[in-house]
Amino acid sequence: MPTRFDFTGRNVVVTGAAHGFGRAIAKAFVDAGAIVWGGDLLDEELAETKAVCGESCHMRRLDVTDRDAVRRFIGEAEGSRRSVDILVNNAGGVLGQVHQPLETVSPRDWQAIFDVNATGAFYCAQAVAPGMKAARYGRIVNISSGAGLRTSLTGIQAYAAAKAAQIGLTRQLAQELGPFGVTVNNVAPGFVRSNPTTERQWASYGSEGQARLVDSLFLRRLGSAEDIAAAVLFFASDLAGWITGQILSVDGGRS
Repeated sequence: MPTRFDFTGRNVVVTGAAHGFGRAIAKAFVDAGAIVWGGDLLDEELAETKAVCGESCHMRRLDVTDRDAVRRFIGEAEGSRRSVDILVNNAGGVLGQVHQPLETVSPRDWQAIFDVNATGAFYCAQAVAPGMKAARYGRIVNISSGAGLRTSLTGIQAYAAAKAAQIGLTRQLAQELGPFGVTVNNVAPGFVRSNPTTERQWASYGSEGQARLVDSLFLRRLGSAEDIAAAVLFFASDLAGWITGQILSVDGGRS
């Protein structure tokens, strides 16, 4: 992706950095001059992200549903810079689950998806907020989904609910943190083949279903992880300094 932004010296945290959107976002920030701290639970994939991003990228094992672990991770990221300038809450997903009828969904399955997609974003925002408020500057970008605005292609109830909750959290934090010079915005991707889960989902549609999905998009093509990264960099940039509490659908156009 061509570099159109300058984040030289900015201290950036990206959760869910092991692959897909997270890796593309981390790489885009590094290419634009930032120092990136990436967290995820997938050790081998984190190492691959590190190899792609180079010395300006610091990868750590992180469970965003563990509040204490999040605070330790943010504390390390803040260590040399005294604050995190930019937080990208990208961790999430369906955790290998598939659609089940409503009456068969277990409390454990529901809570697991809700925690990684919504509660994790809350914990990370909570951890960076004191430093951003003290610095009178900050950018928080949450990665939700078209599932939080309409319905989920996966049919997973907890995923749709959690992404909608994250969008509500975005607006609420934008109001709360705005007086401190902190913006909070949300990127809502459409379907992108960006990781093993979405590849399995794509394969499950078969050729006819794939064609229907592509034909439902105004642009008649799928996007890429780099398309999502570009939207994140915009929200994190000075160009978006007077934009907060907004949700940007990056989905190729849908009615």
